[in-house]
Amino acid sequence: MSGQLKVTLLDQSVSSRVANPIHLKPLVPLCRECRVSGLCLPTGLPIHDNSCLGALIGPRMRVRKGAALFNANDSLTTLYAVRCGSFKTSLNSAEGQGVVINFWMPGDVLGLDAIATEHHVCDAIALEDSEVCPVPYRRLQALARDFPVLQQSLNRLMSREIVREHERVLMLCNLTAEQRLASFLVGLSRRFVNRGYSAHGFMLRMSREDMASYLGLRLETVCRAVARLRALGIVSLHGRLVEILDMPALMTLEQGGVECDHKGVPEAPCSTP
Repeated sequence: MSGQLKVTLLDQSVSSRVANPIHLKPLVPLCRECRVSGLCLPTGLPIHDNSCLGALIGPRMRVRKGAALFNANDSLTTLYAVRCGSFKTSLNSAEGQGVVINFWMPGDVLGLDAIATEHHVCDAIALEDSEVCPVPYRRLQALARDFPVLQQSLNRLMSREIVREHERVLMLCNLTAEQRLASFLVGLSRRFVNRGYSAHGFMLRMSREDMASYLGLRLETVCRAVARLRALGIVSLHGRLVEILDMPALMTLEQGGVECDHKGVPEAPCSTP
């Protein structure tokens, strides 16, 4: 049976949304060469000691766009450091409707949600073809006893996600649609800068629908907010390519210091490639 036929049969037997990640060949982890290592878990280990890193990090895994890295109610076995690509995490309501709760970039660590109950509470879906470095959780706990700085690194990651969630709650409770969009773009800009990229130009990997879900807005409201920021000359957005034209104005809008003039702003079609 040809390899192509095997892949076809596999695709027919399981949804792409829950497809299993594809394991790459085992490689010695070279965290010191990773551009996002400073944001990741191995900052708690001596990076020149490959035996320590090899004891912690398993073979890299490739996750295709639309596939699940893990699903809600899966048992906690592994944390996943994003090496490249991006993910979204979402919760499902009783009616089965998904709500996006976070977006993840290189250097982020997925799976922290399961530490309290040892079961994941959300789905993690790849927004593009991505790679992750798996960190077996039991192995991490054992090494953390020998390397207290590693435990501190884990605590720092969990604290960072708590802060991000608090910021999102404040956004949902207090900000207008334009302010939420401004806050979202400013936050993405800062995260890209932390990873060595431009603060003013970047690609959105999520759909408009995912963005609207994360911001707690209707899709049409997000499209109107984008049109208003365009009309004010603050942001240029073509498809998923974002260019921030006036960062001070965007940050001022985030803080509620700019009133958007809704007059004369055309309704924008809400479609993305």
